[in-house]
Amino acid sequence: MPYPEQRGNKWRVRWNTGKKHPETGRWLYDSQGGFDSREAAIAYGLDRESDIRNQRYTSRRDGAIPMSEYCRTWQQTLDVGHLRRRNIESFIRLYIEPHWGEMAVADIRPSAYRAWELWLKDQPNIGDRYRNEILLVFSMMMDDAVDDGLRQASPVPKRKRRGKYVKKKKERKRNLRMEDVHQLACNALQFWGFAGYVFQFMIPFTGMRPAELYALRREYCHPAWPAADPLDDPDEEDREERHADDLERYGPSLMPAVRVQWQHQRDSGELKLFPPKYGSRRTLVLPRFLTELLEILLASHEGQYVFPSINGGLLANANFAYHYWRPIADGRGASEEFERVRLGQKQLVDSRRPLPEIPAVASWKGKRQYLLRHGHKEWLDEDGHSRIAVETRMGHEVAGVEGLYANVTPAMEKRIAEALQRRWLEFVRTLPEGWEPPSSPSPLPLDLGEWMKLQVKAARASSD
Repeated sequence: MPYPEQRGNKWRVRWNTGKKHPETGRWLYDSQGGFDSREAAIAYGLDRESDIRNQRYTSRRDGAIPMSEYCRTWQQTLDVGHLRRRNIESFIRLYIEPHWGEMAVADIRPSAYRAWELWLKDQPNIGDRYRNEILLVFSMMMDDAVDDGLRQASPVPKRKRRGKYVKKKKERKRNLRMEDVHQLACNALQFWGFAGYVFQFMIPFTGMRPAELYALRREYCHPAWPAADPLDDPDEEDREERHADDLERYGPSLMPAVRVQWQHQRDSGELKLFPPKYGSRRTLVLPRFLTELLEILLASHEGQYVFPSINGGLLANANFAYHYWRPIADGRGASEEFERVRLGQKQLVDSRRPLPEIPAVASWKGKRQYLLRHGHKEWLDEDGHSRIAVETRMGHEVAGVEGLYANVTPAMEKRIAEALQRRWLEFVRTLPEGWEPPSSPSPLPLDLGEWMKLQVKAARASSD
């Protein structure tokens, strides 16, 4: 039974919350004042006791926890990957805690949330996708606050489709043409060297993600893999059984392939190896021309990683999208002499790494490198390969019964490798007579012009 008390010309009501103080063992009470009559106060208290009996009640004492404290507690409950954790911590540090930190968890109202949502929308430095991620994290926090008994309901409205349908904006893509892929490779040869030439074929012909390529070590790459597989991934529980199957299925004399086992990512500023996105460890069979290029590349250096950077270091340490991909896709002017002052004297000097003019690849100017991976799936779909083989190669899981029953067979993989090789041969047949590669800033480990003549010869022989 609630306890009404008169305070001046108003009434206050107290009720038992059903909880005891953890130290004294005494019952804890909540109260509410400002009622005009004793009956109104008692009615309010009876409603609260009903909420307590039906487990709908949120104590004002519990909901008084400030958001700044709840932010710190909530982050400790996250069980996500390091990149997702870093993003969530960034959202909280930059946008959630500065705005809501001093407010009690229970005091956040839907109207205040809507005002904050509009404020985020007005910020010129926050895009739609980034804003939606911030709001998603805040919504998760409020849902958990309800589960923790700090609120009765979330202030974030449940999204319902109402009104006119607005189609989401979709990035415009063009068909991946073999001519463009080869021009990108030639640009990479001029800008980076032979490693760049081979690198530019890897994404469109294997579908690997950039971070997976940065972390590709020679023991996971043809011709060393699978014999050289170090089995160094403790999270892969069946690695011994998987390796035994790989030895029977892959290899230079069977099906040349690379193993996607790791990717390079940063954790607290330190570059580390992590499993690939979504744990998508997989094996990728290679077309014959690419196996030859990889063999030549690996024989040309002794580094641990297949693709060294321009200065021979880790490719993951470079800002690849800006310092490598943009000049390769967008082109750049020839290196020019520049003036500097040294020891008080003006000097006209050449660049330490002089390069000729690199032409832009028109259909890739301003485009993301990641679209080359999209293009790989486009090619596989064009050639009519099994859906399970395509999605597995892309590192995706097929949901439902189809994914449960399906399996990628050696025959499926062989057809993929042969189709990719045919695509390459069909292209090299179109090269002009006497094609010569562009210059490279470093010595090539082979006569690329002569190697291409052999590819053209093989292409013409296959068409006869």
